[in-house]
Amino acid sequence: MELSMSTNRIAKTAAALSLALGLSAGVQAATELKWAHVYEPEHPYHTNALWAAEQVKTRTNGRVEINVFPSSSLGKEIDINEGLNFGAVDIIYSGAAFSEQFYGPVSISNYPFMVRDYDHWKSYRDSDLFSEIKEGYKTATGNEITALTYYGQRHVTSNKAITKPEDMEGLKIRVPNAPLFMLFPKATGANPTPLAFSEVYLALQQGVVDAQENPLPTIKFKKFYEVQSHISLTGHITISSLTLISPITKGKVGDEDYAIIAAVTDEASLRASEEINLSEQQLGSWFEEQGLTVLEVDKQAFQDAVAPMLTGDDLPFTQAQTQRLKAL
Repeated sequence: MELSMSTNRIAKTAAALSLALGLSAGVQAATELKWAHVYEPEHPYHTNALWAAEQVKTRTNGRVEINVFPSSSLGKEIDINEGLNFGAVDIIYSGAAFSEQFYGPVSISNYPFMVRDYDHWKSYRDSDLFSEIKEGYKTATGNEITALTYYGQRHVTSNKAITKPEDMEGLKIRVPNAPLFMLFPKATGANPTPLAFSEVYLALQQGVVDAQENPLPTIKFKKFYEVQSHISLTGHITISSLTLISPITKGKVGDEDYAIIAAVTDEASLRASEEINLSEQQLGSWFEEQGLTVLEVDKQAFQDAVAPMLTGDDLPFTQAQTQRLKAL
């Protein structure tokens, strides 16, 4: 009788241990990743990063969770690029123009008039040329480009009508502090003035600068239309951002889940790109409703002005790559 009771207790204990171990395995903590960027929470970049985080959690059966940090909350662009190298962040958006310093050819699509329109941009995104550039960037930095995301065509805002290059003569125009953004204003006789993005609204309001240039969605998000009267549809630069993943991240999640993350970030990229392209088509009339004058320009004249600056040997990409991009 006593032996039977002892056996019964052992069986119950074993069952309890088995259940506890099963529950422990079932609630094993997910691998948490950080996705950092500098864009506003309302921007399609952020909303689609959130969508991607949900998709990754679902497709990995909860093994991977991504926390997204917008608005430079984990640092400015230079900080999050450094964080990627050390594994402090796992995924980032980084402007192709910014990444030029690490691998020059990656910025080719961001140079003036290199990309004709959104369809041309999509052709580049899916091209062998871009695939080769992605491999070159990975070799140079160790980080992997999993997606290219459309940010929009940059247009000039000012307080006067600008329809041809001569109208920009002497114009003090704010630009980002990167060489490629200097080409367009210099070619048109304007005075490029680098300023931090956070300072642009006040600089326009106080007359520190006369003009600025950005895609239409950014002009809306940053409310530059409140301190400028004209938008000239120069479309002089087509801006893109890279989705970058640290090589350290693959070690955290393994090959299978890494492949899921890479695929989902690419899908999120295309979703954001389509949203931005659609908003660009709709925003012209919205700005007019706000009282702005939206102007078509002599785009060929602007292209002709810039063309001599895109043929030198000092560019960060080859002329052969230029011809391949233009031929797409």
